[in-house]
Amino acid sequence: MPSEKSHSTQISIEELLEQFSSGSSRKRRGLLNSIEARAEEISKLGKVALSSFDPEGEDWAAGWILQVLKRHHPDSLLKLFPSDWTGWFKAHSEKGIDYGPFQHALLSESFEEADRLTSSTLRQLAGPAAESRGYIYFSEVESIPSVDLITLDRLWGAYSQGRFGFSIQARLLKSLGGRYDRLWPRIGWKQGGVWTRYPKAFTWTIEAPEGHMPLINQLRGVRLMDALLSHPAFTSRK
Repeated sequence: MPSEKSHSTQISIEELLEQFSSGSSRKRRGLLNSIEARAEEISKLGKVALSSFDPEGEDWAAGWILQVLKRHHPDSLLKLFPSDWTGWFKAHSEKGIDYGPFQHALLSESFEEADRLTSSTLRQLAGPAAESRGYIYFSEVESIPSVDLITLDRLWGAYSQGRFGFSIQARLLKSLGGRYDRLWPRIGWKQGGVWTRYPKAFTWTIEAPEGHMPLINQLRGVRLMDALLSHPAFTSRK
């Protein structure tokens, strides 16, 4: 009986992409290497390669295809999109924030940079006082627009195979009975009872523990993170 890998090399690239777009999460993960191995064929399809996906959504299969093209055939992205392209996924903002740099960082798998941009964006969304002091008070979270928080969360999930994002952290916290002392080691923020040192000790790759990013300053206690994860924006996204 042929393996899934050998089968994926025998079918057409269109059939492979159809299986990837319509398959279960487990099926998709089994096809990741096959998609990457056929990056050149995908690059020749142009926009057709993404025709099964909705840019208003957050399907990480589309994010993976884009990352594969960026990794192996970056010129194909330049041909696909205009020079002022801000990202394939729609990124809405109630505050008029340009999420282009953030989306490009995720596309390039520059997760540390994406994390820094997340923090700076949250301060911007919280208001001038938060920007001036360099951090957010938990009491300022309530005023942050849901539209922007959902955009940040969508893009993190779309470019991380669904592994990172605020809603992922919220789901994990719920599964752990709401206990932050169990969440910290689960997402790699605390090891052996010691806080993970920022930034060098954190894992800035897709191999990081689920929920590892984005980071919130846990040294200030749980109130800020609790306010974020309890925000109405994530009520239906956990």
